[in-house]
Amino acid sequence: MSVTINGELVPTGGGDSIPLIRSPLVFGRRSSCDVLLDFPNISGKHCEMFFKDGYWTVKDLNSQNGTKVNGVRILNPQPLKPGDEVAIAKHKYTVQYKTTPDVEKKLANMSTEADEVFGTSLLEKAGLSKGREERRPRGFNLTEE
Repeated sequence: MSVTINGELVPTGGGDSIPLIRSPLVFGRRSSCDVLLDFPNISGKHCEMFFKDGYWTVKDLNSQNGTKVNGVRILNPQPLKPGDEVAIAKHKYTVQYKTTPDVEKKLANMSTEADEVFGTSLLEKAGLSKGREERRPRGFNLTEE
């Protein structure tokens, strides 16, 4: 029987890699999980990874200690680019898989859209506040005397 490996999670600091062999994969402390992480700070069902449209996505399953991507705790499913760091509680891994140029472009567009959505305050979007680059502290003078 042949198994297709769609990438792997490589532990930061060494250890055995976790092959990403099917989708979805549930990570957790329960023996019924696809990937058993038997550590006290891992929830029974901690997170899930799934492969769709040529890229991996991670979703936290309301775990106690959270799931992070590149140091930021995720609240919604997060697409993963090759080389991203995934932290399951405090256990860190680098995701490695091959993409196509079309998938890379799609992932780059997703990152740009997220930056646009989260990089601007609601007041700025509504036109009720100046942008960050337009704000200056009181008494700040650009001209030299």
